[in-house]
Amino acid sequence: MRAERALTFPRRYRHMTKCCRNNGACKDWRGSAMNQSKITRRELLQASATVGCLAAVPFAQSVSNELVTPAAEYFRHFAALSKLSIAVADAMPANEYGFRPHPESMNFGELMAHIAATNYQFCAGLKDSEPPAAPSPTTKEGYVKFLSDSFEYCAAVISSATEPQLRTPHNSPDGRMLGRDVLLAMYVHVAHHRGQAEIYLRDKGIRPPSYMV
Repeated sequence: MRAERALTFPRRYRHMTKCCRNNGACKDWRGSAMNQSKITRRELLQASATVGCLAAVPFAQSVSNELVTPAAEYFRHFAALSKLSIAVADAMPANEYGFRPHPESMNFGELMAHIAATNYQFCAGLKDSEPPAAPSPTTKEGYVKFLSDSFEYCAAVISSATEPQLRTPHNSPDGRMLGRDVLLAMYVHVAHHRGQAEIYLRDKGIRPPSYMV
């Protein structure tokens, strides 16, 4: 076996008389090779690896601290989902809320109300309760408020969701499913009908709001 090459330890580091080795086990090198300004290549690599592991601890802790609740990742994406949906509702002029691109389609106002009502159903299901009574808006202002209120309701539910809620089955408009699947289904539903609403805007020569994350 090749003999390990002894390396000269820099003078400025000679005050360091202890080094943690082997997963935190520390050895006092006072009076040994370090004190004599000599350290083997293997020992230097072990010491460097230990320092690297210790330096990574604060970073790992900061990452874990970002996930304050089990539903943090869902809630982080929810803000963009709601903001863009409300922007699409705002983009349609009030006098075009009765527009429908096909006789069998919902008109624009009905489409916004459908998104709002279903939001309530998904989020009420996640907490095993009945959704609030739905209003019957007839103006753009009323439809936008209905939609905005539904997202505020869901924001409160999602931000306080617990891990047991996410892994427990609940009722939803798409059937009974785990809590995390309820949220995913709601996000898909909103995105689907928001995309549909953007086609309504295009049919009226209106450029939809830019995508946001």
